Amino acid sequence: MSLPILETASYELTLPSTDTAVKYRPFLVKEEKLLMIAMESGESKQITNALKEIVDACTFKTINVSALPTFDLEYIFLQIRAKSVGEITKFKVLCPDDKKTYADVEVDLTKVNVEVDDKHTNKLVVDEKRNLGVVLKYPTMNVLKSGTMENPTTEQIFDVLTECVDHIYEGDKIYPAKDSTQQEIKEFFEDLSQDSFVKIKSFFDTMPRLRYEVEVTNPVTNVKSKVVLSGLNDFFESASPTIA
Repeated sequence: MSLPILETASYELTLPSTDTAVKYRPFLVKEEKLLMIAMESGESKQITNALKEIVDACTFKTINVSALPTFDLEYIFLQIRAKSVGEITKFKVLCPDDKKTYADVEVDLTKVNVEVDDKHTNKLVVDEKRNLGVVLKYPTMNVLKSGTMENPTTEQIFDVLTECVDHIYEGDKIYPAKDSTQQEIKEFFEDLSQDSFVKIKSFFDTMPRLRYEVEVTNPVTNVKSKVVLSGLNDFFESASPTIA
């Protein structure tokens, strides 16, 4: 005799990058188990694969998870987590006044949004006289791979950069990245001036990301500070957030 099938509630969110509506459900016990095993391993690759698998299942396989910008994937997962384990979650954050004491803070996960820097643009001019520039696209988890942006080497930074090029242009002429080799694109960036490369770097520095500001009181010194939780790692476990 077949066991009864349990029904799960579904919800809807808006994808930050495209304003597209996406249906999702809370994760189930089997998916929570998958996440816990990945977290216990401490392996970036295993955690990333678990995130992608959970988001894929919980959005009913209606989106291409591998093609999502990192901030989209993180936002979807956070909304899934809010509906799965509770919207109000406690975190331990490092108090910035002494940089050694941790304090508990409560965060309403439904209020955590993807924020975009006002100066952010994906079209970057590297030579105004020639109207020469680059149009970049957001990195996905597949592009970042395991640990690529955690203390990355120079070579890893260039690998990510070349993967994020949509096209290079000069005047009205377009050079799609798909028509060039990675080595050709890498050499294009290597030939840039320092000032031009700083402009390219600004794309990543100002890229949309999860961000939430909280006030924390140091239980030892009673000093109050505002800190910023930014990126999915800060919403996973004890965080060492940015001073607001």
